[in-house]
Amino acid sequence: MIGKLKGIVDEIGEDHCIVDVAGVGYVAHCSARTLSALPEPGSPVTLFIETYVREDMIRLYGFQSTLEREWFRLLQNNVQGVGAKVALSVLSTLSPSELANAIALKDAAMIARSPGVGKKVAERIVTELKSKAPAFAGDAAATIGLSQDLGEGTAAAPVSDAVSALANLGYSRDIAAGAVAAALKSAGEGADAGTLIRLGLKELSR
Repeated sequence: MIGKLKGIVDEIGEDHCIVDVAGVGYVAHCSARTLSALPEPGSPVTLFIETYVREDMIRLYGFQSTLEREWFRLLQNNVQGVGAKVALSVLSTLSPSELANAIALKDAAMIARSPGVGKKVAERIVTELKSKAPAFAGDAAATIGLSQDLGEGTAAAPVSDAVSALANLGYSRDIAAGAVAAALKSAGEGADAGTLIRLGLKELSR
């Protein structure tokens, strides 16, 4: 099995790239997010690979991080109706942290923005991966607990009010939740809504 490719970008296509490793060109199918992050052809690159082997073909899927690859596996192995194509579509639309936050907030509509992902599949993703989201949130792990509380309606009133206030100012709910989570770190659990809003806005202005 191939787990990683380290070589030179030879070609970047609409849904794949070719990586030249010691003269051998490997075709790796990638999310739009990974493809957009690739350097120009002729530049060195490292891709983390998921290898699919079938009787009639071998297909490589490439990712810019191990976390993105883990979400690719997680989506397919735990959610009925999600195959490689749908998983790549979701990961093309949302970063791992954005996906984890959408699941924590029960925001199926955000996931349904992915091409080819209907409402029912998006709702299954939220339901089936709810308990797994915090472990696959990457740098946003600290905010996922808060997002889950907001999604469940169990967040403390000052926290919920602060997130709503920031959302009313035009920030998305996940960005607002992240800012309030950062504010809570510096202000402490007993902070009132006004303090959290002020610190949250300061965080968002950075």
